[in-house]
Amino acid sequence: MAKPGSGRPSRAGAVRKTSKGRTVGSGGQGRQALEGKKPTPKAEDRPYHPAGKAKAARERFVAAGGKGRPGARSTSERGQQDTGRTAPARRVKKSDDAEMVTGRNSVVEALRARIPATALYVAFRVEVDERVKEALSLANKRGIPVLEVMRPELDRLSGPDSVHQGLALKVPPYEYAHPESLLDQVVSRGQTPLFVALDGITDPRNLGAIIRSTAAFGGHGVIVPQRRSVGVTASAWKTSAGAAAHTPVAMASNLTQTLKAFKAAGVFVVGLAGDGDVSLPGLDLATGPVVVVVGSEGKGLSRLVTETCDAIVSIPIASSTESLNAGIAASVTLYEIARARAL
Repeated sequence: MAKPGSGRPSRAGAVRKTSKGRTVGSGGQGRQALEGKKPTPKAEDRPYHPAGKAKAARERFVAAGGKGRPGARSTSERGQQDTGRTAPARRVKKSDDAEMVTGRNSVVEALRARIPATALYVAFRVEVDERVKEALSLANKRGIPVLEVMRPELDRLSGPDSVHQGLALKVPPYEYAHPESLLDQVVSRGQTPLFVALDGITDPRNLGAIIRSTAAFGGHGVIVPQRRSVGVTASAWKTSAGAAAHTPVAMASNLTQTLKAFKAAGVFVVGLAGDGDVSLPGLDLATGPVVVVVGSEGKGLSRLVTETCDAIVSIPIASSTESLNAGIAASVTLYEIARARAL
C-alpha cells in the first residue's frame, strides 16, 4: 500500500515520531555542554584565595571601627581556617597519652613504687601466681580499678611489641611544673635552691635515678627540656623508687633560656663535663643557689648550654675509666653539694 502522492510502498512500523522536547541530534543533546561554565570569579571574590582573605580582613577591620590590625583574624577563625604555617603552639597532653606498663614483674614493681595508676587490666582466666595476687592486692589497697578483659583486647591495649603476661597497668600522663614557678616556690620558703637540669638525656632510667638522688640529697626539683629529652615515663617512675611522687619535675620549652632566667634570679649554673676547669671537691659555689646541668654520656653538654654555665665542673675518676653514667655523675655531685652545705 502506498502513501498518497508518494509513489512508494509504505513499510509497517516506519512511522516518524515527533519529539516534544529538545531537538533530536548531537547538537541539541550537547548544547548545554558547549555553552561552557560561568565566568571565573575575581580573585578577591574567592574566599580561599589570598586576595579574598585580604578583602575579608579589610571588611572586618572596617566593621570593627578601625580597631585592631588589618588582616588579623580571631582565634576561632585561625583554628578553623589556617592550613599553612602558624606560630608554634604549646604542647598539650591528651587523655590518650596514657602509658601502659606490661608484664607481671613490671606491673608489681610499678605498684610497689606507688606510680599513680588509673586502672589494672587482667586477662580473662589468667593463670594466677604470686605476682598476680600481689598486683591485685596492691591495686585493691590503693583503690585502683581492676578490669578483666579478653586477651585480644589486652593485646590491643598493650601494643604489638609488648608481652603483657596477662597484666597491664594504665599510667596517666605526668603533670609537669613550670621551672620559674618552681624556683619562686623554693625562694618563698626561704630555702637555698638546688636543682638538676638535663641536657640531652634520653634514657628514662637515668631520669629516674636522678630524681631519686635529687630527693635523697635535698634537691628541690629536676628540669627537663621539652625536646630531645626523656620525659617522666613509667620506667622513670619505677627507677625513682617512688621519689617522683614528691620530687617535682619541670619542663622547659627552651633549656638555655630557662637557665638564663635562673641566672638572672641569682642562681649559679654549674655544668658537668670530663674536661671541666673546676674539680668537684673544690666547688665554691656549692653553698649558694645552684642548678646542676647534666649532659648525655655521648655528646655531653650542648654548646649553648656550655656557654650559659657559670662553671664547668669535672669529677675526678681513674684514668682507666672514660666517663661516668649520667645518673651516677649527678648523684656524686649532689652528694658533694649536700656535704658542703652541711659543713
